Amino acid sequence: MRRSAKRPSAPAFGRGTGVPDPIDIHVGGRIRTRRIYLDMRQEELARELGLTFQQVQKYERGANRVGASRLYDLSRVLDVPVSFFFEDIAPGEEVAARPSGLAEAAEGYEADPMLKRETLELVRAYYKITDPHIRRRLFDLAKALAKSTEPG
Repeated sequence: MRRSAKRPSAPAFGRGTGVPDPIDIHVGGRIRTRRIYLDMRQEELARELGLTFQQVQKYERGANRVGASRLYDLSRVLDVPVSFFFEDIAPGEEVAARPSGLAEAAEGYEADPMLKRETLELVRAYYKITDPHIRRRLFDLAKALAKSTEPG
């Protein structure tokens, strides 16, 4: 008598489910982070890659999976190694799914402050300050302001 093997249940995300894979979302977030850091618009990135800006939007949201050759092209245009897109993913660890869409944060969701446009623009502006003494004073001021607004 032959027993049928129990099939694993289908994943809650990925192809055919309408829900992006968490890895695709992570890679898309890294694309967006680097693009914003370089002060590049989606249209500019799309033009460099020979795509439409809508395709870039889908990559950044994780709605479209980025193929190997496209990932290579992205690494060249964004001037990062391919491994950059996978940083912060521990082996065997699932990536926490972030909400898809164009919103920075959804109801009940705390966005990673390091991925916000405001944070990236602040870091970019900070490093444009060429005088190390002025930059250090700004750093000290920011820390003092943060401390003065802490509760209790």
